[in-house]
Amino acid sequence: MSVALSGCLKEELPVPRAPRGDAVSVQVCIGADYGAQLWYDIGTNSVTAQNSKQDWDLAFAGGADGWVVRLNSARYMRVVRTGNTDLAQSTDTTGYGPLWRVDHNEGSLDSLAIGDWRSTNEVFVVDLGVNNFGTPLGLRRMKIVSVDASRFTIRFALIDGSGEQEFSIQKDPSREFVHFSILDGVQRTIAPPDGQYDLVFTQYTYQFYDPYTAYLVTGAVNGFSGLRVAELNTSDFNSIALRDTMEHPFNREEDAVGYDWKEYDFDTSTYEVHPEHCYIVQDREGGFYKLHFVDFYSETGLRGCPRFEVVPL
Repeated sequence: MSVALSGCLKEELPVPRAPRGDAVSVQVCIGADYGAQLWYDIGTNSVTAQNSKQDWDLAFAGGADGWVVRLNSARYMRVVRTGNTDLAQSTDTTGYGPLWRVDHNEGSLDSLAIGDWRSTNEVFVVDLGVNNFGTPLGLRRMKIVSVDASRFTIRFALIDGSGEQEFSIQKDPSREFVHFSILDGVQRTIAPPDGQYDLVFTQYTYQFYDPYTAYLVTGAVNGFSGLRVAELNTSDFNSIALRDTMEHPFNREEDAVGYDWKEYDFDTSTYEVHPEHCYIVQDREGGFYKLHFVDFYSETGLRGCPRFEVVPL
């Protein structure tokens, strides 16, 4: 079975669940400019939501006890912790170079750019990242004022401290995160409810260490879906079985699938896919699947269209 799921589609695309052992070839397209984010459910083989990566800036924990605030890493967003508490104070960003922080690609709480803000009351300078053409979207000053069981309260100002605004972001316990656009001043429904997706096909910010730099890459992240992933390298995809997880344990890192199943060839100016990079995954419903990527281009040669094979185990 072969199914193509496009970033231009406006609603969920259900496909009959494949019998155990049957391979399904799936293609998702986020666009040549990598401008879309597609939320994919492996159990139903469907894109359950989609959005432009320009639709949101910040993700706020949806649960009653949640306090975490994450950046839209698809836009290369960054923050600096200023150490001061006056939102109206003008900010000179000269010398900020080494102070900028991004959310680490593994998604761990101890590696968040904003971090645990609850006891500091400090102002953050937020770099809104870039649009689909790579144009910078500007800077804002931000203070997260409070959080309770039902909402976050936040304040923003322009970088010179003027134009202060306050917003309330309503929590939604059916979603791991709710989303807010600083640029538009609105809360938006972006992610599907928990349990209705496993992977998000998107650009995201990756922290490299040699040299130490953050960079936009394109691939698949978990979207904090709870997906468990085991990675193994083999040229014999057909032979992969659930018992292989004994030697290749599961993890829940946000980019466990990630981007490096492909590699850019500077000689041909194209991406080469490595189908030997294989994955066994377990979704929230307890189902096990194996998958690997076989292409990054559509039939017409459009990049940004990962094709992968999925087999229920």
